[in-house]
Amino acid sequence: MVKIGYRTIKTAIATPLAIWLAELFQLDNFVSAGIIAVLCIQTTRKRSFLSAWHRFGACLVAMVYSFVIFETLGYHPISIGLLLLVFIPTTIKLNLTPGIVTSSVILLHLYSATYITWELVWNEVLLIIIGIGSALLLNLYMPSLESKLQSLRKKVEKNFQQILEEIAVYLHEGEKNWTGKEITETEKLFRQADLLVSRDAENHLLREEHPYKDYFDMRKKQFELLKRMLPVISQMNEFTEQSDRIGSFFDDLAEAVHPGNTANKHLDSVDDLKKQFEEDDLPKTREEFESRANLFQLLHEIEEYLEIKKARTPEKLTKI
Repeated sequence: MVKIGYRTIKTAIATPLAIWLAELFQLDNFVSAGIIAVLCIQTTRKRSFLSAWHRFGACLVAMVYSFVIFETLGYHPISIGLLLLVFIPTTIKLNLTPGIVTSSVILLHLYSATYITWELVWNEVLLIIIGIGSALLLNLYMPSLESKLQSLRKKVEKNFQQILEEIAVYLHEGEKNWTGKEITETEKLFRQADLLVSRDAENHLLREEHPYKDYFDMRKKQFELLKRMLPVISQMNEFTEQSDRIGSFFDDLAEAVHPGNTANKHLDSVDDLKKQFEEDDLPKTREEFESRANLFQLLHEIEEYLEIKKARTPEKLTKI
């Protein structure tokens, strides 16, 4: 079954609404109000307002140029070409290029009339207002993306848990049965999250910060550290009491992957592990020395991982 999106539904409502209103006001070329409405329906409130401004501004510029050129040079096809030669660069200069198509419709209305009067100009202005207004009215409603963002957050955290658990298993047992699929899955989830956060931010024009942007930015930084840990672990061939100890720490860390800030507790555990390292006997073989060095580097990476989480303020964490 074909899924019908919100933008399609809003277009299907805004277009006939604009045409009906234009016809109700007995405007000439009333169908053009529906064309303008179609062009103004966007995926976010911010884009909708920008689209409205682009089209309204470009239409006003088109009407001014139409009056000057058509009334001076006459209503000939060559006049349209000359008008476009000056009109298009002007819209580019004024950052109104998305309104070129809409304004071309208005421009051709004026051309086909073979004369320009105040009544005709007012007719075109009303067409623009009705078309843009209908689209803006429908675009005031935007479906909440909260549930989708929550779902992405949970999937990312589940993958983080799995990665940490696999690291713990390897430190305990030295097994390499993990496929690593959570790495590529998490990268895809981050790309999806970036798109959704961007859309949601554009639907809340007065909100300065977006809690999910802050959250996923934090997770992306942590994810880079997790990826840096994997080569360090893969180099280990000697598994000792120290590696088992750190494996238990990763087990605890995997259970604590959630939006709440538990970094301080785990940073204390890292300090304890470092102290235990200092109290342990020195390595007796080269393999033990290399293993100890890799474990110490791993502690450094996980400490940075936790510091990133610690930098998050409780206020921001409670928002998601």
